[in-house]
Amino acid sequence: MANVDPKPETINRLRFAVDAGFAMLAGMQLDLFTPLKAGPMTAEELAAALGVSPGRLRLLLYVLVAAELLTEKDGRFSNTDEANEYLVKGEPSYMGNRHAAIAMRWRQNFGTAESIRSGAPSGKLDFSTASPEALETFLRNINASAAPSARALVKCADFSSIKTLLDVGCGGGGMSITITKLCPHITATAVDLASVTSIAEKIVFEEGAAERVKVVAADAVKGPLPGNYDAAVLKAVLQVLSAQDARRAIQNVYDVLNPGGKLFIIGQVLDDSRRSPLDAVGFNLAFINFFDSGESYTDSEHRDWLTAAGFVDIKRFPLTDAGSLMTARRP
Repeated sequence: MANVDPKPETINRLRFAVDAGFAMLAGMQLDLFTPLKAGPMTAEELAAALGVSPGRLRLLLYVLVAAELLTEKDGRFSNTDEANEYLVKGEPSYMGNRHAAIAMRWRQNFGTAESIRSGAPSGKLDFSTASPEALETFLRNINASAAPSARALVKCADFSSIKTLLDVGCGGGGMSITITKLCPHITATAVDLASVTSIAEKIVFEEGAAERVKVVAADAVKGPLPGNYDAAVLKAVLQVLSAQDARRAIQNVYDVLNPGGKLFIIGQVLDDSRRSPLDAVGFNLAFINFFDSGESYTDSEHRDWLTAAGFVDIKRFPLTDAGSLMTARRP
């Protein structure tokens, strides 16, 4: 029997979820979780450590308690175990430096209805027309998520036999830089559009990785790609392409892999129900607002593209860093 007197419980829960998310973002921007690694602090003590006023900070701290990122006892605030692991600067799994990329994505979500009404992304990301300064800021921001993804990949995949790596759609070069630092026996070729590669090359040099990472301008969709490789990685690439272009990119990557070469795809991959995982479902808002094409494609769609290109041993794994890892092999 239908509920004749429904309560707005879901609506209210979602309203607070937004508030909690903004509170987390503010905490990341203030870096308030790092001082709390040493132990519980009052609002006044934490404010002094951060150089801010305690009055407004106290209000934020209680929102973070309700959001389950902090705990409070007798007026003293502490990190939860999760906050200690992921939001304290200096920890290997630190995610707090992603605040700029998160803020950019959330700002554009305000334009979702307009993007749908107009049939065009309200906050379109267009590398071909962006100023060099804006593009560099964007690439440095996304490098903050590339490094943890690279560490997660090296942790769960066997790179011991890989000597040459192709980083497709390299952006700021974060994947290549991190993988070659963790696996110094590997040399990487990082490819992207010409408007991107000059900035990626600059970042690679700053990171002291120029001897291991070569940056080359190439179009993964139009092809062909340069060289031959033991492995290739595509981080957040297929999801910003149309389905037809994603299929072409996979074929072009297949063509430059050595026999037995490994493919690693990292990004938002939906279950075939299109209802999970939640991160991939929610990320579709970014595709509505940023790109002319692209979406969180399903597991089956990825498998169809890979099989059509000739790949075998196709597998998918969740990443603790959010997103999915799909692996495949050229016979």
